[in-house]
Amino acid sequence: IHVIVENQIAMGDEIPVRATLERLMRQGLDRHDAIHAIGCVLMTHMTGQRRKATGKGDPNEAYYQELKSLTPAKWLRDFG
Repeated sequence: IHVIVENQIAMGDEIPVRATLERLMRQGLDRHDAIHAIGCVLMTHMTGQRRKATGKGDPNEAYYQELKSLTPAKWLRDFG
């Protein structure tokens, strides 16, 4: 998961992962914990996509929306 998130960060502004990492770090997480927080959202998204597999719309849009609402407190509450 670390490698996937790092690759997504390397994509720059193409997807919102780097901006999420930077925001989480400004909110107090160190880089490692911020990557874990993003990874938790990614794994939850991947599990949900595998279960529904409807093929409608962009499957990543829900992931990006969840990243936008991710905070350190939410990560600790949901995954801590």
